[in-house]
Amino acid sequence: MTSRELANKLEVSERTIFRDMEALSTSGIPVYAERGSGGGWLLSEGYRTNLTGMKAEEILSLLLTNPSNLLDDLGIKDHFDAAFQKLLAASPAAIKINAEMVRQRILVDGAGWHQSKESFEHLSTVQEAVWEERQLSIKYRRDEETVERIVNPLGIVAKRNVWYLIAESSGDMRTYRISRLTDATTLEERFERPDDFDLEQYWEQSTQQFKKNLPRYPARLRLHQKLHSRIGQERYAKILCTEEASDASEWSELDIEFQTLNSACEIILSYGSLVEVLAPEELRVKVVSEVRATAAIYR
Repeated sequence: MTSRELANKLEVSERTIFRDMEALSTSGIPVYAERGSGGGWLLSEGYRTNLTGMKAEEILSLLLTNPSNLLDDLGIKDHFDAAFQKLLAASPAAIKINAEMVRQRILVDGAGWHQSKESFEHLSTVQEAVWEERQLSIKYRRDEETVERIVNPLGIVAKRNVWYLIAESSGDMRTYRISRLTDATTLEERFERPDDFDLEQYWEQSTQQFKKNLPRYPARLRLHQKLHSRIGQERYAKILCTEEASDASEWSELDIEFQTLNSACEIILSYGSLVEVLAPEELRVKVVSEVRATAAIYR
């Protein structure tokens, strides 16, 4: 086929065809140009490729990596769908059948039960600055004040359906919740990306540091056995050790770590008469006070 025919078929310019053919040839695909009135671009006879060596299992695994909400946020959901359909269309019939079976049997919903109502008005601006390695001027809402910064945007991270910007500011690495940006402007100035920066590694270390710095409020409880599995699933409570109940008793004692006095009181009250605070005394007093206040309302 001639360059013009290929350009019309693929809806690109002839210059793009020349560039792509050169790239294909460089990567080892045996394409070449034949001159003359009946010439054009040719692929060596007998050459075959199996989707660049992708296995059936590798293609099917892509079915489970469709975080639609996040792709929508980035504005590339339609591109993902189109790319996957093209990949599937080029696959053998057996893979197409297996793909449909997977879709009807496995669904990955990463949204969680409690949807975030955050908006990400400046996500596209942040994304553009990250791609182009340009400095970013931001206004960030922090507690009751708004601060202004010029940062070097190194990456963006999605935690569930909440987006974060990882950026360098005044020589330090910072994490900004994108929903708290009140303004974001891409500047003309470029920045040099640190050679040793690894986004995944930074995020893992940052997450561990965040968990380590969370406030801790230890307590000792007397707990009915009905609650053992439930309290172990509490998001803001961590069981430290448990003294198992004797055969004759349905109650046991455990040491547990909450985050704050208030959150400890709220969690304990949610279990009603199936839990008793043994220590500390201030937590016992607060629980008793809340119970009395509640009873007074219904008196």
